[in-house]
Amino acid sequence: MNRTLPTSTVGSLPKPSWLAQPEVLWSPWRLQGDELIEGKQDALRIAAHEQSNRGIDIVSDGEQTRQHFVTTFIEHLDGVDFEQRETVRIRNRYDASVPTVIGDVSRSKPVFVDDARFLRQQTDKPIKWALPGPMTMIDTLYDGHYKSREKLAWEFATILNQEARDLEAAGVDIIQFDEPAFNVYFDEMKDWGVAALERAAEGLRAETAVHICYGYGIKANTDWKASLGSEWRQYEESFPLLQQSSIDIISLECHNSRVPIDLVELVRGKKVMLGAIDVADERVETPQEVAVTLRRALEFVDADKLLPSTNCGMAPFPRDIALAKLSALSAGAHIVREEISAASLTEAVR
Repeated sequence: MNRTLPTSTVGSLPKPSWLAQPEVLWSPWRLQGDELIEGKQDALRIAAHEQSNRGIDIVSDGEQTRQHFVTTFIEHLDGVDFEQRETVRIRNRYDASVPTVIGDVSRSKPVFVDDARFLRQQTDKPIKWALPGPMTMIDTLYDGHYKSREKLAWEFATILNQEARDLEAAGVDIIQFDEPAFNVYFDEMKDWGVAALERAAEGLRAETAVHICYGYGIKANTDWKASLGSEWRQYEESFPLLQQSSIDIISLECHNSRVPIDLVELVRGKKVMLGAIDVADERVETPQEVAVTLRRALEFVDADKLLPSTNCGMAPFPRDIALAKLSALSAGAHIVREEISAASLTEAVR
């Protein structure tokens, strides 16, 4: 991708109403069997078209083929029982009924590769695919087998690396690992979390990204954000480690957050996928608001390393609002792109 400020989405986009109930996070499918397979492919085709139509440069799947960003991957693995459920505390924030690890975890076949191959056929633009990160995976399960968060994370890292290599072979240009747990479990992140993430990304030629956000705009997350005070400095814990890591792109929440923008300086030298669209508010940003966020970021990241994006996924939004936000993201990036070009031309003339 040679374009300055290439735009992308971080996570989910709303699914068509015939595929899943609209405006509901992790909504069950409305189709079954072969109709579901066909419906998912139709949704992927639409998502790719809409992103391109709205000026998005790096096309993602919009999570059209999965219900949940973590458990849809896990349900395809051996060693996890979805009938045997336990209640656990997710990221120290809310209780949820989760499946149980009952034996050695393994991956008998690729999970998303067919979907990624189909997406690759829909566009000639770079494509990005998201996978859950190892630490976030273990935080979404009850471990009745390994009895060690670290050991289970390393097992998942190996499985994720297998999947990532197959996605790369299917034509995926950027593989993103979602690790919101990095904003909560700082000691584990430092002891083995970043190392497990690097294991998941080991040996890949595709670019790798890690997305660390403050979560969807659901009540448990908004209540947690309200408790964090006037400044959200959680990135201060992870960014220095990630700056020294093998991960290529650091993805963070920014717009309408209380994250001090100067924290981006901590990952200087890395590419930064900067959230310039709020996913907790249905109000559509203006292009000028997006441009302001990007200009602020450019004080701490070079223009050739900045990727404007959304803060997180937009599955709970009405589709027209989500698509309007994509248009705003693209238009705001265009404003700043033109400013950079004009400044470069002025400098060249001097």
